[in-house]
Amino acid sequence: MPKIVIAIDGYSSCGKSTTAKQVAARMGYAYIDTGAMYRSVSLYFSQHHVALTNPKAVEDALHDIHITFNFNPKTGRNETCLNGLNVEEEIRKMYISNIVSEVSAIPQVRYALVAQQQRMGRKRGVVMDGRDIGTKVFPDAELKIFMTADPVIRAQRRQIELLQRGEMVGLDSILENLKKRDFIDSNRTEGPLRKAEDAIELDTSYITLDEQTEWVIQLADEKISKLHRKGHFNPLTT
Repeated sequence: MPKIVIAIDGYSSCGKSTTAKQVAARMGYAYIDTGAMYRSVSLYFSQHHVALTNPKAVEDALHDIHITFNFNPKTGRNETCLNGLNVEEEIRKMYISNIVSEVSAIPQVRYALVAQQQRMGRKRGVVMDGRDIGTKVFPDAELKIFMTADPVIRAQRRQIELLQRGEMVGLDSILENLKKRDFIDSNRTEGPLRKAEDAIELDTSYITLDEQTEWVIQLADEKISKLHRKGHFNPLTT
């Protein structure tokens, strides 16, 4: 059976990453966490005091950033490594959430990471989630999903995630952070967050992660079966 690219875009804390991971595991596909890549760049910039308004400093820093995903047999998941160091926990902290949208809006950062993401997904059999996967990274992805959810529910989910990592953050602060990120993500000039014309929208406010996963897998199976019946498979143009 042919393999496809599944692009999952949408707002933060809608369940994109968890759903993408579960879909990839069930289908035997590779999972690429593009959000972790931007968070890793944000961490490096923070640690090395890179001025976001200095294009040369940003460009120089990008040459020194190498992001990989290594499988951890103990957790059963891929974990993010920055220049060989596991940063999976650090990049999820609130101080990174506060700067990641600004870092992601820098054109040089997006050019560098989009090129890497396209290389990762060229062989298909990939589930990739982010903000511009279906519009910029893989505009010819065979299946595009756009996730959304009520902002308050998203903030509550994010608060639970932070508590599980030992961070206590007020709901109002998280909601304000989400609103700020939504605005920056949707209004940046390079790769803004928007729903692709051929994307299927999924509101995750009142459904479980398992229900989200089943919904995406059903759509993927239908797409693969349709392609198989046609007896041809168009290559991606990226």
